[in-house]
Amino acid sequence: MTEKRRLSVSVDADLVEVGHATVSSGAAASLSGWVNDALRRQVEHERRLRGIDEFIRAFEAEHGEITDAEMDEVARDMRGRAIVVRGGSIRRPA
Repeated sequence: MTEKRRLSVSVDADLVEVGHATVSSGAAASLSGWVNDALRRQVEHERRLRGIDEFIRAFEAEHGEITDAEMDEVARDMRGRAIVVRGGSIRRPA
């Protein structure tokens, strides 16, 4: 098991309330565990963002800067491929 360290921090009251409710519902064993899981997810999120940054830098170094026009074109294409689900029915955009 990983070494634990006591930490004193200030947290927004609404987040503390959600944490306590999560523990009360049985979805988390303790507030400390719930906060620890959140911190671990944040560390992983930041690691992935750094990976995306590195990928984009390498891509642009090889192929040139990605332009706003290219990003807009891809966004339009992706919207055209999207499957819209509302009220249990599935429809493709026109």
